[in-house]
Amino acid sequence: MSHTSGTPTGTPTVHTEERDGIFVITIDRPKARNAIDGATAHALAAAVDELDARDDLLVGILTGTGGVFSAGMDLKAFAAGDTPILPGRGFAGITRIQIKTPLIAAVEGYALGGGTEMALACDMIVASRDATFGQTEVHYGIVPPEGGMVRLPERIPRNVALELLLTGDPLPAERAERLGLVNHLTEPGAALTRALELAGRVARNAPLAVAAVKRVVNERTAFQDEEALREQDRIVDPVLASQDAHEGARAFAEKRAPQWQGR
Repeated sequence: MSHTSGTPTGTPTVHTEERDGIFVITIDRPKARNAIDGATAHALAAAVDELDARDDLLVGILTGTGGVFSAGMDLKAFAAGDTPILPGRGFAGITRIQIKTPLIAAVEGYALGGGTEMALACDMIVASRDATFGQTEVHYGIVPPEGGMVRLPERIPRNVALELLLTGDPLPAERAERLGLVNHLTEPGAALTRALELAGRVARNAPLAVAAVKRVVNERTAFQDEEALREQDRIVDPVLASQDAHEGARAFAEKRAPQWQGR
């Protein structure tokens, strides 16, 4: 039986709240634009595991505080040797696992780099009209290894996905909705409210039926995604370990233009 928790729980950077069977997971690092460091990744992994472990939680919502979803990887932490990529689980502890419970991304402001990859790991996306998506990794000498290159071409036309991946250009939410990436657009500040309404429409249905629908739809592509990610890793691991990758992170932290070496 579902219940409502009036007090959010969790860690200093990730809060969870229960609302009649809906589990709201909130990233709370507003000063870092909700960028993900190692501690936040572990906290998100724990929250998603709780969502899947409890029968009384029927739908999850992933969102961020301060009018921002997530700016992706915390490049300052990465430059210092901290990683938000967890073994066997991927970025933020969620991009390489099969989440059984329906999960909705409620996006305000920026969802860049790993922020877009987290949204792509969700089943549905609700976004405010002024939200912005984007796989910006090429600007920093890296690539989006946690689902961006595999899932984005499945959600929007391949040629548009390639343009976004190769240029690192932003994707405004209104265009993302036209392309089919975003389920619903809202006015600024209303993404979570609309996501809760959508989650409620899912949660009122038979739990076994909802679980079966998600399993069938996701397992249809899960094997292909896993194979694609394994092959992708063989290609991109040297890029992530390159001097250029570290130069990109250092340049960001030092607020200067990167000097690429091609190695």
